[in-house]
Amino acid sequence: MDFTGKRLVHTPEGVRDVYGAEFAAKLNIQNLFHDKLRSFGYQDIQTPTFEFFDVFSKEIGTTPSKELYKFFDKEGNTLVLRPDFTPSIARSAAKYFMDESLPLRFCYCGNNFINTSNLQGKLKETTQMGAELIGDSSAQADAEMIAMLVEALINAGLKEFQVAIGQIDYFKGLCAEAKLDEETELALRDFISNRNEFGAQELLEGKHVAEEEIKALLNVSSLFGSYEILDEALAFAKNERSVKAIERLKSVYELLKLYGVERYVSFDLALISKYNYYTGVIFNAYTYQMGNAIAKGGRYNNLLEKFGKPSAATGFVVMIDDLMTALTRQKICPQPENKNLLLVYQCDIQKAIQEARKYREEGYSTVMLKQERNKEDYEKFAQKQNIAKVVYLA
Repeated sequence: MDFTGKRLVHTPEGVRDVYGAEFAAKLNIQNLFHDKLRSFGYQDIQTPTFEFFDVFSKEIGTTPSKELYKFFDKEGNTLVLRPDFTPSIARSAAKYFMDESLPLRFCYCGNNFINTSNLQGKLKETTQMGAELIGDSSAQADAEMIAMLVEALINAGLKEFQVAIGQIDYFKGLCAEAKLDEETELALRDFISNRNEFGAQELLEGKHVAEEEIKALLNVSSLFGSYEILDEALAFAKNERSVKAIERLKSVYELLKLYGVERYVSFDLALISKYNYYTGVIFNAYTYQMGNAIAKGGRYNNLLEKFGKPSAATGFVVMIDDLMTALTRQKICPQPENKNLLLVYQCDIQKAIQEARKYREEGYSTVMLKQERNKEDYEKFAQKQNIAKVVYLA
């Protein structure tokens, strides 16, 4: 047996082939989601699949180096397959729109790559779609991004979901008030985001943080729910940065009510992204039968400065594969109209070509096959190939 040949037809761990009806459904979801982004005035941008390593370096605050797919070009430069679209969009905006002072709106779709051994059923290559609003620091920009995400998820077919909104500056203000060093803050971030109150308490007591400040920091884990938790958070905020963070969330919520999407929104001040470039309002979208967020986003006001263009920005990304899984599990996955047609002909080729042209003009994707087998074979073939209709031409 040729074991080499057997191996060649399989894919490496963490990637998969998508084809037929499944791929048609995936493209349909992408198109539905994309339609809503375009309706808000976001223009498509395409960035390279691989970039220089520095675009995703530790200083940028993106994916850890050990999780990057790294390789070298012939000049010896270190390149990486993109793990995250936002730094690529930031680099591109800084390069081509350095002097533009009015807000820029971009949307994108493509695959990203994360080389992690801790898969837990997750793919190493996934399809992502997202949007970035660059050059607008206002609460209106935060609200637009969240409202657009809600409307796009609805347009893609999702019915029951929640967008949890957090504010990194609230947590950072409390950390600064407690005079935590960067290493302690990063460790505490993990404990808080995982709601490990005991670990957080042990860490803070070991750093001899004042009891009142420990209480405020530990309380972050319990600050999630409806709008009312913002007033509770304000009671623990004794510094200007944390107070302004809560005031910002209140402003965003009032704007979301104007968009009519407030029923899809909740708040979670323990929501702290692993990406260090986020600076203010952040948000995750969750739905039933999915353990992880299907969409993530937030404000990153300092990222573009790394590429030479100081500018405020906000954005989000939806994991298309996870969105499709959620829709499928909830049995509400929108199915595209299937206009695939198989034309099986016995007549001369000229007549068959003319008939196929008519179907194509009517919008059918038409495959021609000369009839040399029984009808049952063609019916089975059509089923396997996601062909909805078989026409026999004598």
